[in-house]
Amino acid sequence: MKRLGFKLPSAGLFIAVLLAGVFVLLPLGSASEYSFRTPALGPGTYGWDNYAWFVSQPDFGTFITLSLLLAAVAAGITLLVLVPTVVWLNLRGQKLRPLMEFLTLLPLVIPVVALAIGAQTSLPVELQSNQYSLSFFYFVLALPYTYRTLDIGIRAIPLKTLSEAARSLGASQIKVIALVLAPVVRGAVIASVFLTIALSLGEFTLTSLLHWQTFTTWVTVISQSNILGAIALSVFTIVAAFALLLVVGLVSIRTKRRQVTEE
Repeated sequence: MKRLGFKLPSAGLFIAVLLAGVFVLLPLGSASEYSFRTPALGPGTYGWDNYAWFVSQPDFGTFITLSLLLAAVAAGITLLVLVPTVVWLNLRGQKLRPLMEFLTLLPLVIPVVALAIGAQTSLPVELQSNQYSLSFFYFVLALPYTYRTLDIGIRAIPLKTLSEAARSLGASQIKVIALVLAPVVRGAVIASVFLTIALSLGEFTLTSLLHWQTFTTWVTVISQSNILGAIALSVFTIVAAFALLLVVGLVSIRTKRRQVTEE
């Protein structure tokens, strides 16, 4: 059925989306209701005490800031390393595409424990003593998803035509990637940044195996002393991560609309 050029979703798609929404929102709603309970004030009472508990912890601001910085650095590595690499593969490195696809699947095959042990035995001591080395590992763990997201986006555009046109006008290869190709595949680039940030904020196993303290490991330790506070902290983490990604997406959309209006 079409009306005013808008095609209504099929019944199967609507049911699938509805079930997915219930599957996600029902546990989150139940956890949210439980996190507001305050048994100390009497049965059936609600308040913000559990949220105030973890916010008042002395290390809360330190670790959440550290995790955000690590996620930002990992996203920066994705932009600086992966975007030019995927562009080059599609322009001149077609023969290396099977090898690249195989290498980017290795983080899914190699256990995180093996990756952590390899890092402890092969990395220089200077890098092992720097907590920002975690950003590189987050970048590696996100490769199976970010590489394919960028590759699909770049293969969907006339890459050679745009590149040759820009080069014929005197643009360098860096300007071609930054000023011509990146805006065209903005959606794929933003999606890869989203994936990197989401994985960085939620990664726990590798961080704990390398004996670093971030927000995820701090949550595990601090939650053992307060069950209701742990539930409130979990709800806060999910909502905060979603809100952060939403803000980044809205800012990128507004920037794109502004550029289109100026043009």
